[in-house]
Amino acid sequence: MWLKTFIEKQIKKYNTSCPFKLANYLNIQVIEYDLHEEIRGYYKYDRRNKYIVINSNLTDEWKRIVCAHELGHALLHPRLNTPFMRKNTLFLIDKIEREANLFAAHLLIPDENLFNFSEQTTIYDIATLHNVPIELVELKYKGLF
Repeated sequence: MWLKTFIEKQIKKYNTSCPFKLANYLNIQVIEYDLHEEIRGYYKYDRRNKYIVINSNLTDEWKRIVCAHELGHALLHPRLNTPFMRKNTLFLIDKIEREANLFAAHLLIPDENLFNFSEQTTIYDIATLHNVPIELVELKYKGLF
């Protein structure tokens, strides 16, 4: 899958899978701002400058998830200004949002853990281990559970 290979190259090149560090290395400004409670974040492109805006009221775990999702937009759809990532964005079927969610899933859930689980391991266990929503685990491992 091209997306998985692309993400692996980024992780290897910058020696991190942290979305905040990757954004910094890629000269993408990450800004926290007090947004409406239903808005988690968004990506903005303006005159060759890239910005990720994250709701400052989110938990650290959700800030990481939103940053990974918006980083997906910045790298996969660099000249598009994306609409706000709302609380229900993980359930959207829009192609651009699905690609950003899949980017976040591959970035935040490493492959090496896939085969270290027992047969009793559930998607809930994997989501808890990586502090990600179940929807991202389902996207990453579609067809395995």
